[in-house]
Amino acid sequence: MTMTSDPDLATRLVEQARAIAPNLRARADQTALARRLPKETIADLRAAGAMKTLQSTRNGGYGLGMREHLDVMTALAEGCGATAWVMGVVQAHSWLMSHFPAEAQDESYGANPDAMISAVIGPRGVAQKVPGGFVLNGVWPFTSGCENSDWLLLGGVVKDGDQVIDEGDFMVPTRDATILDDWHTVGLTGTGSCTSTVSDMFIPEHRFCSLPAVIMGKAPGTHLQEGWNQNASPVGVLALCVASSAIGIARQALVDYPALVKGKIIAYTGDDQYQHPNTHRMAADAAMLLHEGEMILYRCADEIDTAGKAGETLPFLTKARHRLDCATGVRRCLESAEILFKSSGASGIRTKSPLTRAVADLRAINQHGLLNLEMNQELYGRALLGLEPNTPLI
Repeated sequence: MTMTSDPDLATRLVEQARAIAPNLRARADQTALARRLPKETIADLRAAGAMKTLQSTRNGGYGLGMREHLDVMTALAEGCGATAWVMGVVQAHSWLMSHFPAEAQDESYGANPDAMISAVIGPRGVAQKVPGGFVLNGVWPFTSGCENSDWLLLGGVVKDGDQVIDEGDFMVPTRDATILDDWHTVGLTGTGSCTSTVSDMFIPEHRFCSLPAVIMGKAPGTHLQEGWNQNASPVGVLALCVASSAIGIARQALVDYPALVKGKIIAYTGDDQYQHPNTHRMAADAAMLLHEGEMILYRCADEIDTAGKAGETLPFLTKARHRLDCATGVRRCLESAEILFKSSGASGIRTKSPLTRAVADLRAINQHGLLNLEMNQELYGRALLGLEPNTPLI
């Protein structure tokens, strides 16, 4: 049963996310030390409906848009950046599932509307076409949240003999994959983004979805959905889901900053840092960079939602810009937090400092391949000049 007819649903989901944010913040150290989300956090997220914003109504979700997704992920990230990162990408996977064949949707969300799906969408594996399906092999690092998941979507190229005939994502029960305990990082430490491996696994045909078909609007499950959100621009949705935790992390850094400088004397001077004009300028600069990042990401979300609701395909140039929007938005959030981190002085480098974790998490977000600023600048610049794109992911 879904609640999409409820006009107050989006507001309530944000309120529920805000209500559990203090719990997430209280567990942030535990989450980082464990290198994965605690079971209590997963229970809180399920109770708050935080996994279902983009999940289609057919599959027991709310079928909302990217603006609502940003609102919910921002509220979660103000509690714990690692938790919001996992939820951000899990939402991408729930959206992607709405494009799979009906049998796969029924096998996952039909059996359990609260199922959690982790993924590595890029084609890191190889699947050989065989009668009735595929034989999949591969190694997929960065499978965020995989240990808490019910299913995995693992990307791979499809071969018929020696010829590559397609690429896309394969739906695998998490229990049937091997998960390596190899997540040791300096950012997004608590996301449990371990490596998943599969060897000679038979995948029935219905558990595969072609990524080119999704991008072209020809995936087998798309027409099965109610509402509009499955019509949204695919690459824009995926990029924005990856970017969605950055706003809340940077917002919370700005909230935490005053307490870190209040009562401090600037080293080797007699000046009160809290009263110093340079502190005021740096705080304002950080706030405006965050504001820029928010505006860029929310504009991207609104353009995706508007086109999806109208059933329209976004212009190529707009879709190319959306990749750059997401990369630029998360870079502005990082720049904002880094100003505050530098201003906080030596105390800011303590592992208990909230700015230390905020900067580390934002740096990790900016390292994601889909959010590589320089590569997305090149992509958009080529599009502006009328040159052929250097990637099909637009």
